[in-house]
Amino acid sequence: MCKSKYVLFLLFWIVLQSCQNRPRIEEKPNLIFILVDDLGWKDIGFMGSTFYETPNIDRLAESGMHFTNAYAACAVCSPTRASIMTGKYPARMGITDWIRGRYSGIEIPENKQNPVGYDTFPKRRFLTPKNPYWMESEETTLAELFKKEGYVTGHIGKWHLGPNKWKPEGQGFDFNYGGTDYGQPPVYFDPYERNGFSIENLPGRDSGEYLTDREAFEAVNFIKTHADKPFYLNMWHYTVHTPLQAREDLIEKYKAKQVSNPNSPQYREKDTMNARYRSREPLDAQRNPIYAAMIESLDNAVGDILNTLDSLNLRENTLIVFFSDNGGHIVATDNSPLKLGKGHAYEGGIREPLIMSWPKKISSNTKSDFPVSSIDFLPTICNISNIKPSENQLIDGIDFSDVLFQESEPDRNTLYWHFPHYWWGDKVQPYSIIREGDYKLIKRYETDSFELFDLKNDIGETKNLTEVMPDKVNALNEKLETWLIEMNAKMPIENPNFEVN
Repeated sequence: MCKSKYVLFLLFWIVLQSCQNRPRIEEKPNLIFILVDDLGWKDIGFMGSTFYETPNIDRLAESGMHFTNAYAACAVCSPTRASIMTGKYPARMGITDWIRGRYSGIEIPENKQNPVGYDTFPKRRFLTPKNPYWMESEETTLAELFKKEGYVTGHIGKWHLGPNKWKPEGQGFDFNYGGTDYGQPPVYFDPYERNGFSIENLPGRDSGEYLTDREAFEAVNFIKTHADKPFYLNMWHYTVHTPLQAREDLIEKYKAKQVSNPNSPQYREKDTMNARYRSREPLDAQRNPIYAAMIESLDNAVGDILNTLDSLNLRENTLIVFFSDNGGHIVATDNSPLKLGKGHAYEGGIREPLIMSWPKKISSNTKSDFPVSSIDFLPTICNISNIKPSENQLIDGIDFSDVLFQESEPDRNTLYWHFPHYWWGDKVQPYSIIREGDYKLIKRYETDSFELFDLKNDIGETKNLTEVMPDKVNALNEKLETWLIEMNAKMPIENPNFEVN
């Protein structure tokens, strides 16, 4: 073979190998995004839980890659959900707290404009920015991008990004079963109605039917109905959010499991979950049978989806994402070794279990420690599905598909969070966070203080390094302040009427 022919052959071979190693540009997989509400980092078997039983979620993890450093963009739900849909930091959109819905007494303004200004609390040091009542329609969502490419799009379960025209139907979804402005279900049993509030787009079907089972039924029906064309399904469960309610047969199962384990703290019948929730007292670590039963129903729903895909020969070319919108609530579970949980700036509030499974392309039983965030889902999913975001679409997240295909790690070393609000009374006060490499800095506005942690050596955030590493504190704070300006982030401001007791 002459030299020129050899060179051409070599170039052809290189290009061929490159194409084989980058399958994302060739495929249009189905997409199922499973989002759980308030699920803790360690609430499932493959992450270390021994009391909760999750064989189907564990099976899903074994079929793909799971991440140990996956983060929600906020420690409460709505901001994270908005980040998943748009690929933007919540601070950029101004959605920095959970969205108050009509069930909270909120009324849509006549001018159809989101509120502006500040909430006033006379006994608090800061006035905090008003949170929107919905995610603006101008935002380009993951569903709109997929729909434009010919996908059938469906949403099941919790939405919590707005009512009326801001529900899933107005944000790119062809079908919506249960998505509204509610942050939690009125009750978990059909007809899902209490005090005049019921879940829209999910009418009663079978009196007493458990909500998670109903969501699974709708998911299976959606997949079967649209099996002959590419589809994108949001399976965004209401569970495991309060009110903590579960099927009685599963509750009894976990009560018996507790009794059979003499080394576990015993569940006390008189301490009902509702009483615990009202008193805001933490529970014994991963021992509540009601919460455990809710997780088993979640696991059964995952199993129904996997089995349906298998029966229709769709599993190989279906990308499944499994994630939580924020950390586990400490009134319901224990996130150890992570510190605290939902709402809090510590790892228990923002670090989540993440699975990404696509048997045709993602190697099974793989793990990554690369830090990813919910802002990264849109660019990553779009790339591996050969879908291009809008030309002028601003995206804060990065494409981490190279991690999924075990090729390389993206050039991103820094993540940010911003929560300029009070939550759970005054137990959580305004804060911002930066994580760069293994170091995490929490900026506390109420106390004008910082906390610095080395997550590689102190995942439980037990040792504050601010006094021994002042230069690191200053450097990270400078980057954090620059980012807040770039985001045009809404900031808490001093309350002129605040009086120190």
